[in-house]
Amino acid sequence: MISADRLVISKMTTKDIDEVLAIERQSYPTPWSRNAFTSELTSNLYAHYFTARIDGTLVGYFGMWVFFDEAHITNIAVDPRFRRQGIGERMLRFAFSKARELGATKMTLEVRLSNHGAQNLYRKLGFQDRGIRKGYYSDTNEDAIIMWKDDLGPESPEEDEVKWMM
Repeated sequence: MISADRLVISKMTTKDIDEVLAIERQSYPTPWSRNAFTSELTSNLYAHYFTARIDGTLVGYFGMWVFFDEAHITNIAVDPRFRRQGIGERMLRFAFSKARELGATKMTLEVRLSNHGAQNLYRKLGFQDRGIRKGYYSDTNEDAIIMWKDDLGPESPEEDEVKWMM
């Protein structure tokens, strides 16, 4: 496990895109493009994207849209060399806190039917299966499980989990 004081989560900028794309390409069969990330960061008023770094090295990132009382995780990835060390969980807990701060009370996401590791993490953090999107992933025509976390809760973030840089 990575010690909490070494993980720094901060707002993603366009300067982070090259590093983000490197992880994106290792994580997804059909990675997002540079233009997709640039658009999210510069044009989407609902979008909020963050990076996770250890000693200056990008180890993960995530994005979400927040509108009204809902947050939607658009993407989340951890560098393969740093997986299974609690980074994804810490990023999600940060997402819960940030979404609450922005007025959301619940959160949703889609996950590949075959991605059991991610599903287990999401369930551990309180997400529940709510449906299936048939053929959602156009690259493989794989179905997606729709998951919801109905209560982001009022709890404040645990200061020892991550360093916050805003």
